[in-house]
This record gives sequence, C-alpha cells and structure tokens, in this order.
Amino acid sequence: MARPLKRFICQSCGAVTSKWSGRCESCGEWNTIVEEAAPAPGAAGSGLVRRGRGRILDFDGLVGATPQPPRYSSGIVEFDRVCGGGLVVGSALLIGGDPGIGKSTLLLQVAAALARQHTACAYISGEEALDQVRLRAERLGLGGAPVQLATATAVRDIVATLEQPGAPRVAVIDSIQTMWLDTIDSTPGTVTQVRASAQALVELAKRRGIAILLVGHVTKDGAIAGPRVLEHMVDTVLYFEGERGHQFRILRTVKNRFGPTDEIGVFEMSDRGLADVANPSALFLGERRGHVSGACVFAGIEGTRPVLVEIQALVSPSSLGTPRRAVVGWDSNRLAMVLAVLEARCGVTTGINDVYLNVAGGLRIGEPAADLAVAAAVVSSLADEPVPSDMVVFGEVGLGGEVRPVGQREARLREAAKLGFRSALVPRARSGSGPAPRPPEGIVVDEIEHLADLVARFQPADRPLAQRRREGGSEGRRE
Repeated sequence: MARPLKRFICQSCGAVTSKWSGRCESCGEWNTIVEEAAPAPGAAGSGLVRRGRGRILDFDGLVGATPQPPRYSSGIVEFDRVCGGGLVVGSALLIGGDPGIGKSTLLLQVAAALARQHTACAYISGEEALDQVRLRAERLGLGGAPVQLATATAVRDIVATLEQPGAPRVAVIDSIQTMWLDTIDSTPGTVTQVRASAQALVELAKRRGIAILLVGHVTKDGAIAGPRVLEHMVDTVLYFEGERGHQFRILRTVKNRFGPTDEIGVFEMSDRGLADVANPSALFLGERRGHVSGACVFAGIEGTRPVLVEIQALVSPSSLGTPRRAVVGWDSNRLAMVLAVLEARCGVTTGINDVYLNVAGGLRIGEPAADLAVAAAVVSSLADEPVPSDMVVFGEVGLGGEVRPVGQREARLREAAKLGFRSALVPRARSGSGPAPRPPEGIVVDEIEHLADLVARFQPADRPLAQRRREGGSEGRRE
C-alpha cells in the first residue's frame, strides 16, 4: 500500500516545505508551519499533451461597448464611497481589521440597509450563534430589517443554499477563516482550507451574480490572515482601521477592480453602531486648540477627497543616551529623514532631543506631501512658537532640503478655504508648467522653495534656533 504523501505549509504566508521547522524561511514567522495531506497525484500520462488539444480562444479588440456593471447601493454613504458607488453584482469583497474594530457591525448594517431597499440579503455566521447576531441587531436598531440569518461553516451547504431559485442576492460570510470544505483534509483556518473555501465562494459569486462579502481575520502585523492569494482572488479589499478606545473608524480601500483605490470612508462608533461622517476634516479638527506650539494643519488627499488633519509634534530635552523617536499615524522612517534634513541642510539640531509625533484623530497618513507639515510642527515645537492657527501646510521635502510640489494643489486649497483657513504654506509651482492657478477666494498662498525658508519664519535674527535649543538641552542635562 502506498504511503500517504505529506507536506508542511506556513499558515502565515502559504509557503510549502518538505519538512517541519520552527521558523518559516519565507516570512520569518515562528511556529506557523503545519503538516497537511498533499493532494493525490494524477494518473500516469494525464498531462495536457495526452488529453488532446484545448479550445481555440476568440480575441476581441480594446475598443468596444462595455456597459457599467450594475450595483447595489446601500445608502450608507461612506461604505458606498469606498466600494466605488456600491456593491457590484457578482463581485467578491473582502474586509479585514483588528478584533472588535466593528467589521461585523458594519456588514450587519449594510445587509440591513440593502434588505430594507428590497434586496434579498443573507448573513451567514460561522463564529456567532443566531441569538448573538439578533442581540446585536436589536442593539443597533435593526431588528425589523428583513435580513435572512443562518449559522454554517460548511462551504458545500452554503453553496447549495445560495444556488437555489430565489436565493439572496447579497451574502455576508463571517468569517472566511471558519469555513471548510470536506474535500480538503485539513482543519478550518489553515492556508489550504481558506484558499479552497474562498475559491468556491468567488466562483459562486461569478456564476450566480451574487455579491459576496467576506470577513477576514488579521495577523499581529495587521495583514489579512491566510495566503496572500486570498486578496488576489477577490475583487475588492477593504481594511478597517482605528483604535477600539477611539470613536473614529477609517475604512480604507486597498484594492478595487470597479473603482478607485486608496479611498477612505470615515465612521463614528456609538452605541447605535457606525454612523457616516459627512465632513471628516471638521471632525478631525474639532478638538483642535489654536496658538499651541508644535501643532500644524496638513491638507492631505485620501483617495478622491481632500482631508485636513492636525499633526502634533513635541520636542523636549532627552535624559537618555539615545533620544526617543515615537510616531503615531505616520512613517517613522520618514520622520527620521525629515529630522536629518533639518539638521544637515538647515542647521536645526534635534539629535539631543526626544521627538514625539502624532496624527490627531486616528488617521494614518502615507503620502509624502506631509513632509513639510511635519517639519513645521517640529520646528514650531523647537522654537516654542505656534504655527498661525489659520494656516495649512503641505509639500514634499527632498534630501537636499528642497520643497517639491505635490498633486491636487487646488483641491487641497479649496477644502482649506471652505473650513475658514486664510493662508497656506505650499511649494513653489514647477517652472515651465505655466502660471499657477489662482487660489480660492479668501486664502493667501505663500510659496517656498527650500526648507530653510520655513525655519527662518520661526527663529529670531539675533539668536539662531539651533543655538538656542542646544543651550536649552545642555542646561536640562546639567540639571
């Protein structure tokens, strides 16, 4: 009798090895390699050559009439925004986030909103009992919504149910890590089971024209657990960001085949569930205090919308041999670069000080246009002189200290003018690109070319900023 084949698969990245080891050589994770049964090999001579020729493909040109795909609009504005205008018929959407962030709450609200618009929706839970889902629906005020509830973990049963005539047109699967196929000899949650279960559900969505919403767990690094191919199989990938102790939640689009990527939706968590935030800029600046050193308003772009957010910096003398650099909401490597440029190109010494940087409101910024705003916040804290409360700042900083232009300048300025800001510190427009567009009415634009122009606005002529802070730091050490 032939000995059954075995293989070892990393549950973090999906790498396959021939033997077990404590650490995966592909992703570096520890204790993630699990033994699974290998698929049975095919019969001898069962290759493509022995099976005959395949079907000849028909090719079409790039030009053609392609209608827009029909969508289900939930009426939840921020959710429809990140999806590109609503759920596309026959698409598969994957949403991930930390435990307790509100994934199940959001999808239950979406299902209830669609059901109230006479779109048949099913909520299939593999983690919670029906009574738990009903209690959440009652707490959110959704008890009267005609959502069809079920608890199941067998993909074969789910597919058979959704293929029946009159089956729901939208199905929520919570979560994909609890699903399993009886044709796979491994436990639920393993790489093989997650990949096979997702593949079966995606094929069902395409074949029957059902919109499938999958909930995915995340690893400690924030990535969706399971094989990376899971994100490639679905049409849309959303990440739910935010702190459980904070009332704001950010729904960010990472992949979308039917709309723009890097779009965000902003929600506010309350005892009645997640509520849309119509004006995120006003919300992020709602707790802002004027005339405080180290605070600067950055005009950023998230997806297609401009968002204004406050960047806070605190620079203080350090009592440690290696000063601390703590960053929340921004790239720590980017902060190190800005500090190095300030010291090497502008003579602003920060090496003896602790530097703390925070993006207020729980938003995470990834665009380099925030470089100039971060530099303004750091220099403001060093000089103990506040940035003007009616000023917004944006621009990219190069290693030579030059301030480079960024995209969508007019949209950023319009959002700032709408919220009452009267001035803007921005990079100078590129030479040869024609005259810069006129700024919106009521806002004055101040253009700079080098980071030294920013530093000069915060240091008196009789006492350089670098010297003054160096003396303060040495006095603090002696004390």
